[in-house]
Amino acid sequence: MSDTLGAGSLKGTARYTWGGDEFLFVEISEAMSLAANFKSNSMATRLGARALAGVTEICPANASLLVRFDPDLLDAAELEAAMREIEVEVDNTAHPVLNTRLIEVPVWYDDPFTRETGARFRSGHQRPEGTDLDFAAEVNNLSDSAEFIRRHHSSPWLVSMVGFVAGLPFMFQMVPREQQLEVPKYLSPRTDTPPLTVGHGGCFACIYSVRGAGGYQMFGIAAAPIFDPAQSLADFKDFMVFFKPGDIVKFRPVIEDEYKSIKDQVEAGTFVYKQVPVTFDLAEALGDPESYNTKLLENLNDS
Repeated sequence: MSDTLGAGSLKGTARYTWGGDEFLFVEISEAMSLAANFKSNSMATRLGARALAGVTEICPANASLLVRFDPDLLDAAELEAAMREIEVEVDNTAHPVLNTRLIEVPVWYDDPFTRETGARFRSGHQRPEGTDLDFAAEVNNLSDSAEFIRRHHSSPWLVSMVGFVAGLPFMFQMVPREQQLEVPKYLSPRTDTPPLTVGHGGCFACIYSVRGAGGYQMFGIAAAPIFDPAQSLADFKDFMVFFKPGDIVKFRPVIEDEYKSIKDQVEAGTFVYKQVPVTFDLAEALGDPESYNTKLLENLNDS
């Protein structure tokens, strides 16, 4: 198995530490990798399935998970023993797969809203001249911003966790580590970021779910909401937050006309995301990422 996506040996590597009387922190790895995130989410899912009395919250993250529990209902030692047992179960899974969904996200790259925001906060940027896309292309040794945009939308991204603000997905590019896009955050955080801005910090992509402060580089704007407290669109009928850890995202570039058309559909309440159920095979993905990604993304063409 290739280690290019960070597989390595994660068997028995989790560290168990406590936060006060109510939190158990399980650290899978110090570094984010596809395998570490897969293990974190698998342990969270199995813990949820056990429905232990006293467990009140399970929060999987990039390479760890946090469990909140009521010590009056569940003894701390019992919880830790259960988690260690679950870790062994996950480590011994012969053929790890994840039943999830592949989602197409329309993005207007290098749009005027992003440019205007970037211009307002240029004094807090590493490159006061140019745009965030220009800077991202430069630090990744790419020819220009167009090449960076192509690299950004041509591969799938795994939603590794959801948080920071309501509904914001952190996404990990599913390519060998040496091919991942990496860009530092702003030197000084912005006090404003438009909602649905597509951002990037370190190796993580994100979509800002709401307007607010931010420090990630800005590349474009998504056309449809990912957080809908009113649950007015069909994709939000079960929950106001669209993304879930384990979702796989394919960005699709759109131009101004299609962006406006999608906004009209959102306003009319008729927009639905293009998505298809898929079974993600970790071993196949780690063994031959390029071929696997090609096969994986073909599912959108067949839907």
